[in-house]
Amino acid sequence: MRWFFLGLLGFIDICSATAFAAQLRNEEAVIPPQCYTKTEGQHNPCYICHQSHPKGTRLNTLDDGVLQAAYAFSEYGETNHWQNFFKDFSKHTAAVTDSAVLDYVRQDNYAALYSELTPASGQGAIALKDLGSPDKAFDDLGFANDGSGWVAFNYKPLPSSFWPTNGSADDVMIRLPMLFRQTEDGKSSRTLYLLNLSLVELSIKELPRISIPPTEEAEIGVDLDGDGALGRANSIVYRQYYLGAAAGIPLQRQMYPSGTEFLHTLRYLDVRDKEQVVAAKRVKEIRYTKKYKDLSEPAMRYMYNVEQREKEQGRLPNYAWAKPVEKAGLNNGMGWYVQSWLEDKEGRLRLANYEENFFCMGCHTTVGTTIDQSFSFPRKIDGAEGWGYIDLAGMPDVPNRNELEGEYLTYFTRTGGGDEFRQNEEMLTRWFDDATQVDTDLVKSADVKTLITPSPERALALNKVYWQIVKTQSFSQGRDAVLGNKRNVFDHIDPATAPVLPVEKTYHYDLRLDWSSFLQ
Repeated sequence: MRWFFLGLLGFIDICSATAFAAQLRNEEAVIPPQCYTKTEGQHNPCYICHQSHPKGTRLNTLDDGVLQAAYAFSEYGETNHWQNFFKDFSKHTAAVTDSAVLDYVRQDNYAALYSELTPASGQGAIALKDLGSPDKAFDDLGFANDGSGWVAFNYKPLPSSFWPTNGSADDVMIRLPMLFRQTEDGKSSRTLYLLNLSLVELSIKELPRISIPPTEEAEIGVDLDGDGALGRANSIVYRQYYLGAAAGIPLQRQMYPSGTEFLHTLRYLDVRDKEQVVAAKRVKEIRYTKKYKDLSEPAMRYMYNVEQREKEQGRLPNYAWAKPVEKAGLNNGMGWYVQSWLEDKEGRLRLANYEENFFCMGCHTTVGTTIDQSFSFPRKIDGAEGWGYIDLAGMPDVPNRNELEGEYLTYFTRTGGGDEFRQNEEMLTRWFDDATQVDTDLVKSADVKTLITPSPERALALNKVYWQIVKTQSFSQGRDAVLGNKRNVFDHIDPATAPVLPVEKTYHYDLRLDWSSFLQ
């Protein structure tokens, strides 16, 4: 009976989504441009997203690692519909001066949106005062100064679309429901909030213990570090239940508690004094997700099996709006709502329409690498060191779990470039010998900020291309700012003739990181 109702709900969602299908110019918008990369039988950027994990190790059982080796698209998806990717923007960008684009990206467009984000608007969830200026918005531990409950964390950006050198700076904030921020008698407690966030981290990363800021255990009456006494704890061990008002809620492995929210902004690149490239005030996109219900492990496996069967059958994806329709986001069928905001022609942030939001659903539903549909939080610096607004300076290129070499070094080697398309000439020049072999020693000597931050010239060029996409409001044709001739991307794929990767060029990848050497 349980499965009957789940199937019925899925059928209802599909039927309601059909009404929106006519709005789609690209019915496979869940397939991003990166999936049309020419691997040429040797270059593999696909392993970052598409994964098959050892049985029993993940609740994400999509098991799509085969997509590393083959272009297994629907017939419709065999054509690359991202036309902006193939356009030459040089004439438009040549007419834009450096000073003009810098003036533009230094404007705080989130401030105007913030004034409209009242609870009555239905969009108040993303309200966070001074988000355009993170140094004002957050304290040293990442807590939002406006009392909204948002908490910023420091994490290593996922290769490679979220590297500044490939277009955007970004940040991510997490928020747990009110119960996780309160004592048992309903009083707000920052201490308990951070402890519960730490327990979420233990669950997602499947760690037995992580560090916490020094905490007096007697104040909450709990032996946090498991030493058998109530003293000053500098770590917290895994436990079965959350703390405070959430003490009745059990931890679930690799799952966030129901009501968890994420706020993610993508930003333009600013060039400051001494030609330092930093995140700009101007926001390109806001991405918001909320976990609206828990699914049991059997239900999760069932939903992933359904998703896998639909892919194998070549069925086109369907997603329905949550309620209220235009404000809560699309329902991914895995317990999450997904909503986004983009710039309008004048640079004001607006709600994304159905197709623009549809683009987000591939990564937040149909890839095997995610943990409870998330990418960033599993990549947070472990424990106390990871709380605070993102800061890449001094961050080492730590390896992924079960790897020996740095993640970015490994990515360069497996991909043959500094982006999925092997299109970023600056990365090839900086980190490769003769643009063919990775300069291993040079890469190992650099921190994350140095590895993935572009030159001022490249940063300005990327800003200008994306600004042109904003001016034309052509997001449905692609929103990646890619410079130069797109020589390594298919405009159409013939599965019968497209080169596939041999088995030895496919890889297992855990997006979680080994921070042990950094935190010693």
